[in-house]
Amino acid sequence: MPPGGEIEQALTAVAEAVKVRRGLVETRPDEFLPDLAAALNSQSAMLNSAGRREDALAAVREAVEIRRSLAAKRPDAFLPEVANSLNNQSLMLSGLGRREEALEVSLEAVEIYRDLAAKREETFRPDLATALSNHSLRLSELGRDEDALAAVGEAVEIRRKLAAERPDAFLPGLAMSLSNESGYLTGLGRDDEALAIVAEAAEVYRELAATRPDFYPRLATALSKQSLMLHGVGRAEDALTVSEEAVAIHRDLASERPRAFRADLASDLSSQSLMLSALGRREDALTMSEEAVEIYRELAAAGADVFKPTLATALNNESNRLMELARLEDALEAIEEAVEIWRGLTRTEPERFLPELATALSNEAGCLSGLRRREDALTAIGEAVEIRRGLAETRGKKFLPDLATALNNQAGWLIDLRRREEALSPINEAVEIRRALAARDPDTFLPDLAIALANQSLMLNGPGSREEALAAIEEAVGMYRDLAATRSDAYLPDLATALTHLSNRLGDVARREDALGASQEAVEILRALQAVHPDAFSADLVTALTNQSDRLGDLGRRQEAISTIEQALEVALPTLEHEGGGLPSSGLKLIQSYLKRCEGAESEANPEMLQRIQALLTSLGLVPEEG
Repeated sequence: MPPGGEIEQALTAVAEAVKVRRGLVETRPDEFLPDLAAALNSQSAMLNSAGRREDALAAVREAVEIRRSLAAKRPDAFLPEVANSLNNQSLMLSGLGRREEALEVSLEAVEIYRDLAAKREETFRPDLATALSNHSLRLSELGRDEDALAAVGEAVEIRRKLAAERPDAFLPGLAMSLSNESGYLTGLGRDDEALAIVAEAAEVYRELAATRPDFYPRLATALSKQSLMLHGVGRAEDALTVSEEAVAIHRDLASERPRAFRADLASDLSSQSLMLSALGRREDALTMSEEAVEIYRELAAAGADVFKPTLATALNNESNRLMELARLEDALEAIEEAVEIWRGLTRTEPERFLPELATALSNEAGCLSGLRRREDALTAIGEAVEIRRGLAETRGKKFLPDLATALNNQAGWLIDLRRREEALSPINEAVEIRRALAARDPDTFLPDLAIALANQSLMLNGPGSREEALAAIEEAVGMYRDLAATRSDAYLPDLATALTHLSNRLGDVARREDALGASQEAVEILRALQAVHPDAFSADLVTALTNQSDRLGDLGRRQEAISTIEQALEVALPTLEHEGGGLPSSGLKLIQSYLKRCEGAESEANPEMLQRIQALLTSLGLVPEEG
């Protein structure tokens, strides 16, 4: 489509072409009706590109009706053109949100091309594949991912055969269908298959780009998709490697054609910041997110309102990166700007942007809580809950998971304010919602139910409800055992955390041997994890060992308790000794617990351990140097 003012010139020209053909049809309809239909079809596509969707739909509908009338007399000649216009009509209806109608029309196009291909396979196989690909998108828009996968799978098989015969002509279509297929597989939770398919799509685009540089944008897009999928399954290093290639390609493209590709570069930078964050490279992650915000801000400032949502999303991402670096005031400033953008957008398009506003409000609550502005945090999360509840009531069950998450967070802020009784209502509702969701789709929602039960246990824990708190965490532990049995890499850390929590609840009801057993299991899991990933799991192992020391102390096994907390110090001290900016409260508490245990047992502390503690406290200026 031509840029700027040329769009109107092009629309004027095509309108004139339609007008001329209408005049010719009045005198010689048999000869010029096909030309009028073709002109209307072209006009429709141009109007749609210019954002005039209702006009585009009217034009393509007329084209369809003309071609139907022609096909009634000469089906062999005009049925292919009917199907072509139906494909276009389906696209226009989808753009207007009329998805059921769009699906009905795309299905008719598929059926026509299937009949045509049955008679003349060589001629109409490519058109059938295109119609199936279009139909799969319409099915996906209605949440029918299984049917969408079947449709695009058929398109892939057709295009594989075509590409084997004529790669130059059909490899691009194959790559596009593979990319769509990977998306449906991800939506169905079939992550390994999705990764294999998107990797194949990327390799096809790489092959095409080697001889046709115009395919570099599609290669970059496929790589971006692949990197996000790798990130989603926890393959952070691989995700970053693929993302770096996507960023490099989009950076080169943006330097040559900034208007066309700067937005794609910003999108990739935002994604890369997530991957860097997952790898603990927080400063690098912030740098990437800041560059993305800068690009989106410039695009939005240039009058492109279409970039306001992406700017708000990038600001949300930047806020998260700042939070990770404990720059809470800066994080709050970024998320407050995002909230204001989403508020403005919801005034004109509430259906589209209310969910985004609720997400930003939840993140704003997190920043406010971190700054100890807990009443303000509670206000923000309360607004998010009300938005989520309204969406679930008016727009269906697909909004229930987000409502449960908001309720879970609301309960957390209430606990921060020591309003335990009030916290029980939202956490109980969150558990109830997630239990119903998990009953229908355990593969998707069982992990969320386990999280909610663990939180419910924390909030129930208190005089009069300790048995209920224990029952909730026992149920959560059982779920994490089942999850870890099939995906240990993803759920063993959660199982260990839940076991530590279970140990505490068992201790609360004086089941001390059972409490020690749960704690020991948590330590064993975390020792194995920490041996492979020390940076990721050392802090969790310290927590589990400290808990185990407490459980041993409860049983009067004082020397073992001292030995165990000493092991926790052995794990923690290397980090504390190399950490700038003072001693964190958790480190100070650990040292105090060790010394107190030694004193309580009337036992001499390990001289080497005491020497290391003394050196650490001296280096931080917390105790004077010995003379």
